[in-house]
Amino acid sequence: MLKEVCDNLYFCAVRVLYIVVIVCFIAVFVSFSAPDKESDKLTIEQLGEMLFFDPILSEDLSISCASCHKPEYAFADTSAFSVGVHGRLGNRNTPSAMNVLSRETLFWDGRAATLAEQALGPIENPVEMNLSIEEAITRLNNSKYKELFKQVYGTVPNKDNLGDVIAAFEATLETSDTPNDRWINDEPNGMSEQQLRGRSVFRTKGKCLECHFTPDFTGDEFRSIGLFNGKEYNDSGRYNATKDPKDIGLFKVPGLRNVAVTAPYMHDGSMKTLREVIDYYDQPHTLVPDAITRDSLLREPLNLTEQEKQDLESFLHALTDDRFVKK
Repeated sequence: MLKEVCDNLYFCAVRVLYIVVIVCFIAVFVSFSAPDKESDKLTIEQLGEMLFFDPILSEDLSISCASCHKPEYAFADTSAFSVGVHGRLGNRNTPSAMNVLSRETLFWDGRAATLAEQALGPIENPVEMNLSIEEAITRLNNSKYKELFKQVYGTVPNKDNLGDVIAAFEATLETSDTPNDRWINDEPNGMSEQQLRGRSVFRTKGKCLECHFTPDFTGDEFRSIGLFNGKEYNDSGRYNATKDPKDIGLFKVPGLRNVAVTAPYMHDGSMKTLREVIDYYDQPHTLVPDAITRDSLLREPLNLTEQEKQDLESFLHALTDDRFVKK
């Protein structure tokens, strides 16, 4: 009798253990396969990325932010002037949309004080997207974006959250995986000997550091590099935003991160290569001898040697994030 009771208890225990094992297995399986509601929730940055690549914000549904800010070229363009709706050309070169989180002003003339303000500018610009903000908001509210904005902001699309959501995505486009960054941090695969020589030229004889001196290699200042004479070079730059005569011919100093992949250069996209830019700064009076308001830093030629020019260009390549380096 006692043996029978023990046998029953044994089989009951085995059955209970079997059931516990099965339940635990199911629980573990469900924990791995069931979606994490919190992690799957759409973020502001993800919503901004969707809009950045969606032509819904252009008049004829043909142009998105990414049409001019191409991801493979550090979110810059490969043309001197980008093409907007109806084939219209812009009048300034498209700058990179990367590494703009810390910028004090945006656009070549600094007319936008925040990323959100900058994000709305191209939408209304007649040679870019040519769509009023009011119409853009109406479109979004008649599309899938109405519910997506409600998920993220708790309200439907409006002017404030439209600028904010695109700016949130742009704020994620920061880069720091470059040979220069690794060299600064004493990490492997930093700069070569030639790039280090170029860094020295950049900081001394080349005078580059006078204007490009922050971690993003811009002082967020406005300078005249001699590309304004009121004739064939007649973009007044900063003056168009401030109407202050002292700002005629001044343009925002661009950051240099990823500069090797953002050609062409200058506000008018007139220089196709880094070497062309270096040659210009070396002899700034050659191209526009009658320039007005040329910066005092460029009053005299730099007189760089051929080796120094090559070294300087090599250093500028060391500012390229790994994601843009062709393998």
